[in-house]
Amino acid sequence: MIMLPTIVFLTSYPPRECGIATFSQDLVQALNRQFSQSFVLKIAAVETEKASSYPKEVAYSLNTNVKQSYSKLAATLNADADISLLVVQHEFGFYKQHTDDFLQLLEDVVIPVIVVFHTVLPGPNSSLLLEIRQIVAKSAGIVVMTEHAKQLLIQDYQLNPQKITVIQHGTHLVKNANKKQLKEKYGFAGRKIVSTFGLISSGKNIETTLNALPAAIKKNPDLLFLIIGKTHPEVVKSEQETYRNMLENLTRELKLENHVKFINQYVSLNDLLEYLQLTDLYLFTSKDPNQAVSGTFSYALSCGCPIISTPIPHALELLQDTPYTIVPFSDPVQLALSINHLLADEKLREQIHLDALHRMAATSWENTAIRYALLFQQTSDRSFSLEYRLPEINLHHIQQLTTDFGMIQFSILNQPDIESGYTIDDNARALIAVCKHYAVTKDESDLDLIRKYLTFMEFCLQPQGHFLNYVDKDKAFTGQNYETNLSDSNGRAIWAFGYVASMKGTLPIQLIHRAVVVLDEVSKRIPDMYSTRAMSFAIKGLYYYHSTFPLASTRGLIRLLADRLVQMYIHESDKDWEWYESYMTYANSLVPEALLCAFEVSNHEPYRNIAKITFDFLLSHIYNEQGIKVISNRGWMSKGEIPENFGEQPIDVAYTILALSRFYDTFEQPDYLLKMEIGFNWFQGQNHLHRIVYNPCTGGCCDGLEEDHVNLNQGAESTVSYLMARLVLEGYRGELLHMHQNKQLVLTLDESSLLAS
Repeated sequence: MIMLPTIVFLTSYPPRECGIATFSQDLVQALNRQFSQSFVLKIAAVETEKASSYPKEVAYSLNTNVKQSYSKLAATLNADADISLLVVQHEFGFYKQHTDDFLQLLEDVVIPVIVVFHTVLPGPNSSLLLEIRQIVAKSAGIVVMTEHAKQLLIQDYQLNPQKITVIQHGTHLVKNANKKQLKEKYGFAGRKIVSTFGLISSGKNIETTLNALPAAIKKNPDLLFLIIGKTHPEVVKSEQETYRNMLENLTRELKLENHVKFINQYVSLNDLLEYLQLTDLYLFTSKDPNQAVSGTFSYALSCGCPIISTPIPHALELLQDTPYTIVPFSDPVQLALSINHLLADEKLREQIHLDALHRMAATSWENTAIRYALLFQQTSDRSFSLEYRLPEINLHHIQQLTTDFGMIQFSILNQPDIESGYTIDDNARALIAVCKHYAVTKDESDLDLIRKYLTFMEFCLQPQGHFLNYVDKDKAFTGQNYETNLSDSNGRAIWAFGYVASMKGTLPIQLIHRAVVVLDEVSKRIPDMYSTRAMSFAIKGLYYYHSTFPLASTRGLIRLLADRLVQMYIHESDKDWEWYESYMTYANSLVPEALLCAFEVSNHEPYRNIAKITFDFLLSHIYNEQGIKVISNRGWMSKGEIPENFGEQPIDVAYTILALSRFYDTFEQPDYLLKMEIGFNWFQGQNHLHRIVYNPCTGGCCDGLEEDHVNLNQGAESTVSYLMARLVLEGYRGELLHMHQNKQLVLTLDESSLLAS
């Protein structure tokens, strides 16, 4: 049995109620969601008293009030040969009574240690400076959550910047639900919602907001302030509910009962995210100028909340370019002015909302998990590979994009944009993808989608036997159909109808019949196709059609188009350029795949040989040691020229995966299977930004990967392309598992060899 490396987190952990406990649980859950067969995660729970029960991942504990507990934990960790890394979530309050014992623990453990500083104090005195320097000296790496914190460590503590990694506080992905509907759900219809949340203590300075509300309510009589969260358990122990009682008394004194609502509970994550999404304005009024980072602030910003904040470093770093969002500490007059200004400017709030969503996309827990996993991989004393876990198949966004008429073309974030209309391109791809899904799941609801897409495509068929592509929201063909070359769209439609025809025995016979009728109608125009990709799409469609209805006429059309591709290859290729054209544009893998399809129908060996030569040539240009990097849409790759970087589209990655599947099935080269998975991992974060492109929360896929950001809009093309790729991987689960086990075995044997030497 191959043992995976164990990573231990020394941290507070639920059921303990504190921000770091929640942070650590969210991080561990994200790492387990994102990665499979990579490592084992365990918790050493920091506690002052034994918890009644812990989740199963808690394997150890450290009672910070007991001196012997530190040495005992170090000995326990050292005794387990599988433990390869200790990750310490550091907060000064945890170890204030036993700082020396904590430092000794770091000294005693024999494995590498990463320390995550949740607080970095400026201007340290000699004692604090020595303590931090000792912690850092005993650590293999340091993590902070803001650039400000990193600069403090460099400038005030004179630490080596090479040892410090900035990984922002993680946030939860949200579906960007409808604000009006959420307000109605919670009984807040017609109200402007201002909110704050978190474990309540005097440090949150909520009284400043209460004192600002009378002036805000004069201009916003529909304002409702939500105070979401219970009192911090440690505060309750020391002073019961003194602070909350003061807030409630002040609410009555100011006659704010109709404008303030206390939600005195530790709300579920789902409810919290919905409260934040229905919020018009979020207030963060901490009075601690040294508060380096705030999870509540991060969560609010990731939900797109316009925020007014006191000038803590975290807020200054993220809100510095946004007007009216930074107010002085304990200043109700300025706070009221900012509230009034932002509530009066809906357009500004919407712009802030969109900016916040784009700014915080990189901080999703999925992305945060990738950053931590890469750091663990660099720091651990055992080699291991990062194996991404296949996400669950999720058709939510596909269904949301689909109306009674067909699939909408674009989305603004994950909200379908009906103004963008419809295309046969998207409906053809959707038809193929949902047919694939039905073949795997036999989900009856798929048939409704299939009928819609098929009907839309029939609607686009013209009497002359060709298809128009662009249809507006009112079901009218647009002028773009007569200004754009529609050859590729027509080829794509043939691919889709051929795929439906191939599902005889799986789909209802009426759907098969409809596809065959259309194919018979359009086939007479196929000989007029000369566009490289149109011919390739058509070959694939005819290949699928022929697999169920093997006709000599279909074989003849396939040979006709395939011979044209061969002639293009002969004309353009040379020893340094094994391709069909003097440039590579989009959907490049489609062309050699089509030629391989032609071989499978005709058994004509040159098709097979040229398909493999050109496909391997393409792969040599889009795969590297880091993963896949498809041809940039900024400027296509021309023969003899240096290609552009960035501008990667999900559709190109998906088409590469489709082609790899066919080539693997034909040639049985393990390299093709490995590249298939590496290509799919591009969607999950194995790309130059180390960010997810597929959104598991919505089931949508982002529209592109740029140089320094992900295009967050989740349109039809990208979402359907992702689904196609995901369904391909579903068919290789067993083989991928076997490949991973062999890979882990090789790593283990390599490690054994090193130890022996």
